[in-house]
Amino acid sequence: MYRWRVNDRGRETALEPQTAHASPMDAATGLVRLSGLVQAVYQRVSERHELTPVQARLLCVLLDGPRGMAELAGCFGVEKAALTGLMNRAERRGLALRSSVPGDRRAVQVTLTDEGREAALAFHAEMGQEMARLLAPLTEPDRERFRATMAEIVAACGTGHPC
Repeated sequence: MYRWRVNDRGRETALEPQTAHASPMDAATGLVRLSGLVQAVYQRVSERHELTPVQARLLCVLLDGPRGMAELAGCFGVEKAALTGLMNRAERRGLALRSSVPGDRRAVQVTLTDEGREAALAFHAEMGQEMARLLAPLTEPDRERFRATMAEIVAACGTGHPC
């Protein structure tokens, strides 16, 4: 199994193969290192798709269907006003559209365009491949145990936001 290092630009680099005598790491250190690896992959895949990580996340959230601006602000943990810049850039690129909600003239919903849906699906597919690569050193039973454990942690702690 290879050890990975994330450089100051968010890129991961393979180091020498890890040996059986490598010292065990505690759970906190492991989670922080794993988080760094995942963030580096997310950054790299976003760049390959000519998206910022936040734009990629927006597109993936919208894959489930239209969302209100207030709901999206909750997803991203920002005020609605802060989401406006992100939406302006997404609309300029033809990735998403804002429209009024029938029956509520103050509410605005966001929907993916066809181009935005294609970009989101391509990004999501490549992220799935990259995450599978990260988990490749695990046996199938260990991958399933890891998946189940992550699901337990997320269910117990919640995500802190609706997305």
